[in-house]
Amino acid sequence: MKIDGSCLCGAYAYEAEIDPAKVVVCHCTDCQISSASAFRFGVLVRKDRYVELRGTLKTFVKIAESGAPRALTFCPECGTSIYGCEPEGPTVYSLRLGTARQRAELVPQVQVWRRSALPWISCVDELRAHDSQPDKLRPRSDF
Repeated sequence: MKIDGSCLCGAYAYEAEIDPAKVVVCHCTDCQISSASAFRFGVLVRKDRYVELRGTLKTFVKIAESGAPRALTFCPECGTSIYGCEPEGPTVYSLRLGTARQRAELVPQVQVWRRSALPWISCVDELRAHDSQPDKLRPRSDF
């Protein structure tokens, strides 16, 4: 499947050819922290099937739990995480699918690092829901 995406500010954009059957949810603590969320969803994409359309990414190298270094890329303007990979000579990128325009069509097929999942993650569907942000939850300066 051909997908395209960009960072939040639009300074960086890409196209990629992916296998939608390989979309995963990752609950590892590194993904929780770097995404500022409960999990991240993504897919592995071969480097030769990934095309940068505009912009240049910044890289942060993190040592994973395994002891292996991981290069985490992000937009230097807005901080949007784009992909992770080996720091030297990567052949595969772990693409962050929250950046893909087609993200609603990309249904995760498996969860990884489930042992690190936040304990409340399974009850999200049971929470009261709003189609947009209600006025009483809007940020205010009169706290």
